[in-house]
Amino acid sequence: MVLEFDLNVQQFEVQPVQIDWSDSEGQPRRYTPDVLVEYRRDIVPAKNFRPMLCEVKYREDLREEWAEIRPKLKAGFKYAKQHGWRFKIFTEEEIRTPYLDNARFLLTYMRQELNEVHAELLLGRLSEMREADPNSLGSAVFRDRWARAELLPALWHLIANRRIGTDLGLPLTMFSRIWSKDIVR
Repeated sequence: MVLEFDLNVQQFEVQPVQIDWSDSEGQPRRYTPDVLVEYRRDIVPAKNFRPMLCEVKYREDLREEWAEIRPKLKAGFKYAKQHGWRFKIFTEEEIRTPYLDNARFLLTYMRQELNEVHAELLLGRLSEMREADPNSLGSAVFRDRWARAELLPALWHLIANRRIGTDLGLPLTMFSRIWSKDIVR
């Protein structure tokens, strides 16, 4: 879900390769990393990112099974380096974050068709205000609470597609700080 939400990601492939390696006794082994992430080449900073081969594990499993997992991960690092990629291990501590909650919430809006009239109203008013929160921006556009509620899908779409800025590393609420992307930060 996080990868689908990341605008820097061109594509990702689950279990993309099988890596053959030998254990300490010379026995042939095979390791299959979880995902390969490829980044867009048409935007900054993504165009500077190398593809990333990833392994996802629970932190507890890493601790308990380290002796067994370590040689596989070494094979993954070596394979990635040979291909000019990065290799990264992710645990629940890096994944289960407010960013994931925000991605889960915003992904639906990201894909929805945008009401351009509402978008223009929101972007225009936010440009005047420079910074706001979703609640005060809605109130600045419409006094009627039902009309304000109708703005929300467009607002979440604009945030999801990064046309309105916010810190997606913090929980997204009606009182989160948002800003116009017209402002150079």
